[in-house]
Amino acid sequence: MTQVDILIVGGGPAGSSFAWALRDTSLRIAVMDKREFPRDKVCAGWVTPAVMETLQIDLDDYRQGRTLQPISGFRVSQLGQKQVETHYQDEPVSYGIRRREFDEYLLRRSGAELMLGRAFKTMERDGDSWLINGEIRASLVIGAGGHFCPVARRIGAKLGSSEQVVAAQEIEFEMSEEQKAGCHAEPEVPELFFTPDLKGYGWIFRKGDYLNVGLGREENHRLSEHVRAFCDFLRESGRLDFDITDKFQGHAYLLYPHALRQVVDEGVLLIGDAAGLAYPQSGEGIRPAIESALLAAQVIREAAGDYSQEKLQPYQQVLEERFGQRQPAPSLLERLPLGIKQVLASRLMQTHWFTRKVVIDRWFLQSHQPPLQQFTSVSHGS
Repeated sequence: MTQVDILIVGGGPAGSSFAWALRDTSLRIAVMDKREFPRDKVCAGWVTPAVMETLQIDLDDYRQGRTLQPISGFRVSQLGQKQVETHYQDEPVSYGIRRREFDEYLLRRSGAELMLGRAFKTMERDGDSWLINGEIRASLVIGAGGHFCPVARRIGAKLGSSEQVVAAQEIEFEMSEEQKAGCHAEPEVPELFFTPDLKGYGWIFRKGDYLNVGLGREENHRLSEHVRAFCDFLRESGRLDFDITDKFQGHAYLLYPHALRQVVDEGVLLIGDAAGLAYPQSGEGIRPAIESALLAAQVIREAAGDYSQEKLQPYQQVLEERFGQRQPAPSLLERLPLGIKQVLASRLMQTHWFTRKVVIDRWFLQSHQPPLQQFTSVSHGS
C-alpha cells in the first residue's frame, strides 16, 4: 500500500502545475497517468508570455532542444473571405510549443512522485481518505485528466450525455523536406479561419519543421467531413502543395460559461479541462488549466490538511472571480438569429479593429487579463 497526501490523476499542465505550486511544502504528492511521458497530445499548441511568466519558465532554458516558435501576428478571416492580417512590433505575443515537450518539461520539474503508465481504475472512500486501485491511499485526489477525467465521473459528471462540448480534430507532424518546400504557412503568423455557420474555426500553424492543422466545432456532427473540406481548402488556396494523409486525432472539451460540473467534493477537487475551463470564444485551455491549478494550490495551502468539502469550497469562489460566473443560459449574442449573427460576423471579421482588439487580443491572447499573482490569500477573494 502506497500512502500519499495528494494524488493527482493526470500529468498534463494542470496536474504538473498544481504539484509545482506546492513543491515547497512537506506534502507527499504523486501524479498518476495512464501514459508514459513524453507522449503525444492533440493540441494547437501555443502559450502566451503570461503563462511563461506565471510558471516562471526560463525561455532560454526551455528552448534548449525544444520547439519554442515566436508568434508576432495572426491572419484571421471567415472561410472564403479576405484575410485580415495583424502584426505586433515588440516582443512575441505568444509562443508555439509541442505538447509532448511542454508537458514533459512541466511534469519533470514539478517535484512530484511520478506514477506513469498506471491507469486509474477504482476509487473508494475509506474513512477520511480515498483508496485508488486498491493500492494507493490519498487524503486528497485531484482530477486533472481532461474532459473525460475518471475522477470527474466519480463525483457525478455525466460525460458526453448532457454537456455542451466542443469537438476538435487535429494533427501535428514533422514535415519532410518536400513537405517543407510545399508549406507556405509563415511560422510567426498562425492563420485562423472561422466557419460561415459560426460554430467553430480551423487553423494552420507552422512551428519550425512541424506543421499543426486542426478544426474545432461546437458539435460533433459530421466533424470529419468538415475537417476534410478544410484540408481541401488549404490546398486549393495555395497554403499547402501536398495532401495530409496521416490520421487526425480527436478530443473534446467544455467551454467555461456552460460547463456545469461540480468541481469540489469531499476530498476531491477538479482542475483544468476536467473542471471545464476552456475560454469560450477560442477554446484555449492551457492558460485556464494552469491558473486553476495555482488557485487550487492556494486553497490547499489554507486548508492546512483539512480536505473536507467545506474547506475546499473557496476554490469555486476563486474560479468565478478569475474566470467569471458560469452562464448555463445562452447569452444575448447567442440568442440572436443565426442570419443576423452571420451578417454581423461577416462584416466585423473584415475590419482590422475587430480582428485585432476582439478576436486576437481578447479572445485568443486574453491580453486584458494580467498574469495570475501566485500564492495570495484566497480568504480575501484574490
